Amino acid sequence: MKTSNQFIILGFLVSSLFLHSQINLADYDQVESKVIEWRHHIHQNPELSNREFKTAEYVAAHLKSLGIEVQTGIAHTGVVGILKGKKSGKVVALRADMDALPVVERNDLPYKSEVTSVFNGQETGVMHACGHDTHVAILMGVAEVLSKNRNFPGTVKFIFQPAEEGPPPGEEGGAKLMVKEGVLQNPKVDAIFGLHINSGTHVGKITYKPGGMMAASQRFVINVKGKQAHGSTPWQSVDPIVTSAQIINGLQTLISRESELTEEGAVISVGSIHSGIRFNIIPESLEMIGTIRTLDKDMKELIRKRMQEMVPAIAQAYRAEATVTIQDGADITFNNEALTEKMIPTLERVAGNENVYEINAITGAEDFSYFQNEVPGLFFFLGGTPLDMKESDAPSHHTPSFIVDDASMKLGVKALSNLAVDFLKSK
Repeated sequence: MKTSNQFIILGFLVSSLFLHSQINLADYDQVESKVIEWRHHIHQNPELSNREFKTAEYVAAHLKSLGIEVQTGIAHTGVVGILKGKKSGKVVALRADMDALPVVERNDLPYKSEVTSVFNGQETGVMHACGHDTHVAILMGVAEVLSKNRNFPGTVKFIFQPAEEGPPPGEEGGAKLMVKEGVLQNPKVDAIFGLHINSGTHVGKITYKPGGMMAASQRFVINVKGKQAHGSTPWQSVDPIVTSAQIINGLQTLISRESELTEEGAVISVGSIHSGIRFNIIPESLEMIGTIRTLDKDMKELIRKRMQEMVPAIAQAYRAEATVTIQDGADITFNNEALTEKMIPTLERVAGNENVYEINAITGAEDFSYFQNEVPGLFFFLGGTPLDMKESDAPSHHTPSFIVDDASMKLGVKALSNLAVDFLKSK
């Protein structure tokens, strides 16, 4: 005998099958080549966080061509499109992030990025090394498909977000600023969906996790002050480099000896160290910058507290001084359990039951979490590994060789468009 919950899910499945017929399947085939073309253009013309000016213009022009109401300049360069169905109803938001990374591309592609810019005072190449170009192109495709199939109640809000990778130091940006500026209001959003391409999962697959799926991220800066001396007389110095080596080792004990890893994972990584100018001079000061990733709020606070205690104490032991500042980057990406259970049948329908599966939480982070703090949300991964490549051989995100297959684009368009319509049509 079926439970009432089973009847609800069965009813939603039947309803979803009917709703699917409301979208002309031929529109997906027709838009696929456009999506790929848009993706190549965006990939070839990447822009850093809070500097996505041309990308925003590109997106806004496309939305306007579809007759979609467009708002620009949100959180600096953000673009929002509002598409109303034939009847009043709920409001669903779909999000894509637009920014690229300070990475020099190594791939030999006809649409390879040759763009250079300045990041943190250094000239660097710019590359869509995390796949945000695919996200933008996919959402542009969703907008085109849904603009041709408006037989749904309610409203779809397309959110093209800047600075997911974090705004430049001293600036606000990203999802947090979009929320602050009211992107989830006027009209008020009832639920939000988003995806992220995954270079390490085969094309055609979709992965997800109810509840906490991605980690909270924090950026830390540690400044160490010592005493400068000639490299030949280290006893006359207070060496900030040696001191910092001990600090780095100490930080790792916060993970290996103080974090209850059987409950949730945690990571502390130093990504940048700057000190000195000459081989035979022990410098006066050093700056290191890194990231903290946590999947538990209590663990997050423990690590913050212990870093603020440990770093100055280790420095003092080596006769140096040290300060540490910690800045929040993203909260835990938390998929609303009820919404996830309700919408997974949609993903299984468009991708095939065998291609949609649950994964463990990961220590990557996403500021999509700030939207989820305000309204129920579902975030999932879209496979991008070419079928002739082993998933384990795929170059990882944020690397110069990062690459994903254009064949993944169509499923992304189908997934987001069907999630939107099915949600709006559901009770």
